[in-house]
Amino acid sequence: MTGQSESVVDVRSGGVWALSGGRAIIAEPDGPATVLVPSESVLLLGVDLPLASHAKRLAALPFAIEERIADPIESVHLALGSEIGPKRYLVAVVSHALMREWVETAVAEGLGDAAIVPDALSLPVPDEGWAAETADGRVLVRAADGTGFAVSSTLVGQAWEAAGRPRIWNCGATPIGELPQESRPAGASGLAGQLTKPAVDLRQGVYARRAAGGSGWLKRLGWIAAAGIVAHTAIAAADTFMLRTIAERRADDTRAAVAQAAPGANLGEDLRVSVADMLPAPGPAGSQFVPLVTRTSNALAPLSSAVTARSMRFEGNALVMEIEPGEPGLAGRVRDAMRAAGVNAEVTAGQDGAVRLTVRA
Repeated sequence: MTGQSESVVDVRSGGVWALSGGRAIIAEPDGPATVLVPSESVLLLGVDLPLASHAKRLAALPFAIEERIADPIESVHLALGSEIGPKRYLVAVVSHALMREWVETAVAEGLGDAAIVPDALSLPVPDEGWAAETADGRVLVRAADGTGFAVSSTLVGQAWEAAGRPRIWNCGATPIGELPQESRPAGASGLAGQLTKPAVDLRQGVYARRAAGGSGWLKRLGWIAAAGIVAHTAIAAADTFMLRTIAERRADDTRAAVAQAAPGANLGEDLRVSVADMLPAPGPAGSQFVPLVTRTSNALAPLSSAVTARSMRFEGNALVMEIEPGEPGLAGRVRDAMRAAGVNAEVTAGQDGAVRLTVRA
């Protein structure tokens, strides 16, 4: 499909479509051309970006979220969405591999100009609690802060408990499990109206829609990557100069402080060693181990009857937990529980059924 030229593709100018089995399935014939993608694969965050311009917010975005995601920042695509609070913005995080796949599928299906939107954002933002809808064994949730997620129907109860039992507004016809809920009418605008101006469109940056006669997004990706390398090199050189200047000033300040606090102290050429020798032996260094264990335990609390830890260790800045083999699908349940609790984690299943959970600081 990816080798098919656009001239022979039946271009679709409208309608809301959902990806299923590598194909686009119509969900709503009216409304702007939109492709809904599974929210299980997209992390939706509320991020504070108190900056005056859109360009400055984009530049600061990687630094604002890199400690909140488990993947290396260069391996993910970041999409900046609408303002969901004062100086607070909706941000979508998705792997480059999935984003490329979705764009290629959209182009092959004649939807190359369509917005690509996580399907949880097709729900309205409630005044409080959750707006939710269930179908095909999964539940879409839109929270009052504007973020959203998707979770399997079997885990929605645990996610609801972990979130503090928020009020649930059911936007669909099927009950959300056995949870307490109230019906919320879809409103006159329906799905098409909700997506007229989506809260975030993943078609940004290197994946933006290409202009007529312009180069493809894959070529732009290469050019932008090359430009980024050049820019980082220039920034690194400037940083080195500035750091050297700052270090010299700090050294002078340190010598002055030592002279005042310890008159007559002999400071050698290696200022760091001289000062360190004057200090008392340090106590135990602080560790991220306890905070990570606490976050992980809280996230796994809904699965306490199904999860038995085999081992737990701290590697670098990551907590690694080995979980004993359990019932089929345990890895998926653990992954859903971590996502529902907002903990960024890598979950892999071994051949023996054991689950390896990696949570980074």
